[in-house]
Amino acid sequence: MPRTLRTLLTDDLLARIHERAADHDRDNTFPDDDLRELAEAGYLRAFVPTDLGGAGLTLEEVAREQARLAAAAPATALAVNMHLVVTGLSALLAGRGDDSTAFILRDAAAGEVFAFGNSEAGNDLVMFGSRTRAERQADGGYRFFGTKIFTSLSPVWTRLATFGLDADHPDGPRLVHAVVGRGGTSTKDDWDTLGMRATQSATTVLDGAEARPEHVYRALPPGPSADPLIFALFAVFEVLLAAVYTGIGRRALELGAQATRRRTSFKFDGRAYSQDPDIRWKVADAALAQDGAELQVFALARDVDEQADHGARWFAQLVGLKVRATESARVVVDLALRVSGGGAYFTGSELTRLYRDVLAGMYHPSDDESAHGTVATSILGPLDA
Repeated sequence: MPRTLRTLLTDDLLARIHERAADHDRDNTFPDDDLRELAEAGYLRAFVPTDLGGAGLTLEEVAREQARLAAAAPATALAVNMHLVVTGLSALLAGRGDDSTAFILRDAAAGEVFAFGNSEAGNDLVMFGSRTRAERQADGGYRFFGTKIFTSLSPVWTRLATFGLDADHPDGPRLVHAVVGRGGTSTKDDWDTLGMRATQSATTVLDGAEARPEHVYRALPPGPSADPLIFALFAVFEVLLAAVYTGIGRRALELGAQATRRRTSFKFDGRAYSQDPDIRWKVADAALAQDGAELQVFALARDVDEQADHGARWFAQLVGLKVRATESARVVVDLALRVSGGGAYFTGSELTRLYRDVLAGMYHPSDDESAHGTVATSILGPLDA
């Protein structure tokens, strides 16, 4: 029986979002209207179970939607991605019998907007270490002190999933994962970047941000962990991130193909460049890269949904997906520019914006070095002591 994939984003909604994307990029502004319309469409409740009023979509279904949204407006897709990562990891855990983060789904159902506040400058341990200080309170809650970078949705989030190090935990140092509100936080006005400008991923300062006891969901030893939370976080983050950049590639290929049909050649007696064998080769190269990226993103998302057994290679598969998808998207955008002529070099060109946006892919975890280390270990085993 063919599978039915559910969708929340209509073509009309995506067209409106696409129409606004260039202005937000030029003005370095947050896409408030995009977020409002996405919320009205139920998209912020995509992962929320139907019994809480959400859509109850699978990871594959949301990944497909994110690719469509990114083709319309990459920065909007990347911004909302962070809310979807937080709600998605909670849905994944709940679906596997772990209700420790179920409050996230209830809050999302009530309209709260989640951001993902884990990245720290100079922290190449990523999720396995933290420069942020977590101070345990008498009631079992925590206060957090530190600085988080690349906090997408910074103007609008109402809940922040974050973590920090409790060096004085009675069981030894622990990385404490929790959700805080706006109190005890401040946002720097420092988001002026090459691309992905509308995400407004400003720096967040935690100065006593409080997590109530019921919003503290993990205290893990520093270093790699087999805890289900870590798998859920990596799985949802890497798959949805890959989907965003795959969507960029999809739109770039479409624009490149349109340009070859529109442009004509003196060399070929006024025929369209789409008839030039050299140009056709480049378009085909872009399509080969794009097709491969899309197939692997949706296939691995389905494996997560169906709890496929990749054994000890799960993390290698996930970080490898991120690297392949973001690098493939860069290749596709570059080839689209090459076949589109000099007009694509002007600031107002959509391809120019996609070129700037796609470069952000190299900065997301897992970076190239970390991913290669993870994959090498999965094949060759750990380095000798």
